[in-house]
Amino acid sequence: MSQLFPTVAVVGSGYMGGGIGQSLALAGHDVRLADVSARHAVAARDRLLAESDHFVAAGLFPAGSTDLLAERLTAVDSVDAAVDGADYVTEAVSEDREVKRESLQRIGAVARPDAVIGTNTSAMPIGELAAWVPGPQRFLGVHWWNPAPFVPGVELIPTPDTDEQVITAVEEMIIAAGKSPARVSDSPGFVGNRLQFALYREAALIVEEGLATPDQVDTVVNSTFGFRLGFFGPFAIADMAGLDVYAGAYQSLQRAYGDRLAAPSVLTDAIAVGRLGTKSGGGLLDIPADQLAALIEYRNTAYQRLSELRRELGPPPGLG
Repeated sequence: MSQLFPTVAVVGSGYMGGGIGQSLALAGHDVRLADVSARHAVAARDRLLAESDHFVAAGLFPAGSTDLLAERLTAVDSVDAAVDGADYVTEAVSEDREVKRESLQRIGAVARPDAVIGTNTSAMPIGELAAWVPGPQRFLGVHWWNPAPFVPGVELIPTPDTDEQVITAVEEMIIAAGKSPARVSDSPGFVGNRLQFALYREAALIVEEGLATPDQVDTVVNSTFGFRLGFFGPFAIADMAGLDVYAGAYQSLQRAYGDRLAAPSVLTDAIAVGRLGTKSGGGLLDIPADQLAALIEYRNTAYQRLSELRRELGPPPGLG
């Protein structure tokens, strides 16, 4: 098995699959695009090249990107033609269980025995999908985020059957494409969408209760805690704020909303042993004491620069 995966097949060349193909082609892979028909695959390639021209003109892609994509991206007549002989196959069809089953079974029937197969599902458990793939040791979830060329994170979701060498090889491919892979365990929604959809549900409840309008909720999120999430995850933010502060807030939330918003045990357990965050030398993260001043300076600089960037860009069109 080649860790470089020189030939990649993308099955499903819509905006998600097309963006993945674009990213891997720009990283030097030969990418074959396949869809429900040759016409769809050709249209996708044409769209990706036109997009690249626009991105180059806007300074989002480096000069020469379209020429590289024209050389590396190929639209093929069928899924079989794309998968046959490919080193790595990414399945990026619609989030429909039956469509996934048909696609993965077809891929598995044609792919080389040593070809690695990744699925780009957003929430379906990888272990369930693995049942449709011959050789589950070469199968894993590889969850990109839309738009794939610009969002850096990629979740890697192995099953207990996935070979460690396969995980490492895909991880290296993702890093070489300029992305930031995170290995996570297999569960519905994985990490990103479990969090994202939990936030959406709570936001919808706020609207349903008449506490705020959708645009007001969005303004609060993107200008407060969501503003900080571009640099820090929830545990780093909590450690800098103080876990005791969080515990106090949870008491108010629990009184109002019940156990749905009670303090999680991972928080109260940390407080019980004196781990309050950076103020006590450690919380749920172990941030070295000699790095704390530099961390706070980084935080303040990052927030100020992001504020400047937001002012420079202005409000999102249609959402100002």
